Amino acid sequence: PLKEETKMNAEPEKKFGVVVVGVGRAGSVRIRDLRNPQPSSAFLNLIGFVSRRDLGSIDEVQQISLEDALSSQEVEVAYICSESTSHEDYIRKFLNAGKHVLVEYPMTLSLAAAQELWELAEQKGKVLHEEHIELLMEEFAFLKKEVVGKELLKGSLLFTAGPLEKERFGFPAFSGISRLTWLVSLFGELSLVSATLEERKEDQYMKMTVHLETENKCPLSWIEEKGPGLKRNRYLSFHFKSGSLENVPNVGVNKNIFLKDQNIFVQKLLGQFSEKELAAEKKRILHCLSLAEEIQKYCLPKK
Repeated sequence: PLKEETKMNAEPEKKFGVVVVGVGRAGSVRIRDLRNPQPSSAFLNLIGFVSRRDLGSIDEVQQISLEDALSSQEVEVAYICSESTSHEDYIRKFLNAGKHVLVEYPMTLSLAAAQELWELAEQKGKVLHEEHIELLMEEFAFLKKEVVGKELLKGSLLFTAGPLEKERFGFPAFSGISRLTWLVSLFGELSLVSATLEERKEDQYMKMTVHLETENKCPLSWIEEKGPGLKRNRYLSFHFKSGSLENVPNVGVNKNIFLKDQNIFVQKLLGQFSEKELAAEKKRILHCLSLAEEIQKYCLPKK
């Protein structure tokens, strides 16, 4: 949530020129939010979009080449909404060109790359922001309230969905990093106990089972299961000393979560986040990427 609505409502002295890279689901929503009259959108000016497809224009927004986006003085911000495997390359290019970057999660598919890009952002004095809309969902707000002050005994989170292309979205621990982010945000830093991956490529089926534990040694399991006919769903079960939580009740529609994320990004551009808040967020993101990488190594031992 915006800490100081008033600051956003002030007439902006300056607008940051934005280009959206990738116009799939996330990119299309980003373009829509940038064009709507919103407090944070008043600080941003959508200049165009970059796509590998030849689209010309979308809703009167012009397509521009990657080269033009990188070299244009007008473009100060890039929203990276392409498939995960291309994030690292785009972030590096835009930071090197002196632009601020907002990127959909996961920012990279390796911990070392993320650390290196964050250092580059710091050297260039630019904001590098990784979107985490899952932390802006109503369900997460409900869970956060439910978990506060309770002592966990054990827990599990299962996510099911249709098949996903690993070539575009990376290993399941990275493509599913939002679930890991939930667990870390609810229960603190975790350590990996074990992980397995069951795959039947011919059936487009995959099941990753991860056993984690909290700093107090409470077991948490995380399962990603994807295959034809599996509906997009989250099943969770947390057992506390004081009772259990089995699944999240229907807590309402997740309204404008990409817009809420944009508000956070604009606050960072305006320098409205403390060093402490930024450091805590970076620590959490790197911890999740580090766990995802460890899980991948566990599941895919070197031949």
